[in-house]
Amino acid sequence: MSVAMSGTSRKIRTLFLSDIHLGAKASNAAALLGFLREHQAEKIVLVGDIVDGWKLKRHWHWPQSHNDVVQKLLRQARKGVEMIYVPGNHDEFARDFQGLHFGGIEVIDRTVHETADGRRLLVIHGDQFDVVVMNARLLAHLGDWAYVAAINLNRFIALIRRAFGLPYWSFSAWAKLRVKRAVNFIGSFETTLAAEARKEGLDGVICGHIHHAAIETIDGDMTYVNTGDWVESCTAIVEHFDGRLELIRWMDVLAKREADARQPSVQALPAPDVRKTQAA
Repeated sequence: MSVAMSGTSRKIRTLFLSDIHLGAKASNAAALLGFLREHQAEKIVLVGDIVDGWKLKRHWHWPQSHNDVVQKLLRQARKGVEMIYVPGNHDEFARDFQGLHFGGIEVIDRTVHETADGRRLLVIHGDQFDVVVMNARLLAHLGDWAYVAAINLNRFIALIRRAFGLPYWSFSAWAKLRVKRAVNFIGSFETTLAAEARKEGLDGVICGHIHHAAIETIDGDMTYVNTGDWVESCTAIVEHFDGRLELIRWMDVLAKREADARQPSVQALPAPDVRKTQAA
């Protein structure tokens, strides 16, 4: 999708990103680069599955756009942006380096983020509470293969919809939410993560893992935030300087810009010649 950038950089307090899956063909690194160019954060928290070690073990795939994302993040860290890397299950190799700093990026298994309005939120990828990942690695890999197949179908559908001027729509996300077990899993995942935050005396949780972006209130008082992914939905969570959390669906932003660009410009009609009118 070729859409002009806004030309302005939006300043935010904190940016939360997860499930970029660099190294996977489905990773939408180019879209993420555009997003990063337009959002300037004081702090960036990478909430796991930034690199897809599972895919890289089977087949090496590392195009320039994936390298550009890494270099962009490293440049941000060198410029003084606080950056925290919370590994996930696809980049679990990074968990061996907890407590270390690489190019200004701190690696840690979980952390607590305090918002500008005083809320304390647990930040964790979330795979630790996924029984499939914990107890059935083969099943998890099979599910990963099926997900990739759905993503490939997504691309075909997206081409057709764009040809007819229709907005972006995710088949895989739609299918996932139509399957009862998937709906039950998402609900269970959310309540489990919220319960973990409550157990630690916190106000909520920010996680990734299930590729289902959301900002919700659970049990009336717990904030549940999921960053989504940069494979199909291309979503991010930003914290503003007043502590407000916002979910950005970047593909929707780009689709709106493209739709606005297609609108024919309305040319102003020439002003009437007052002298001719008076003469008449």
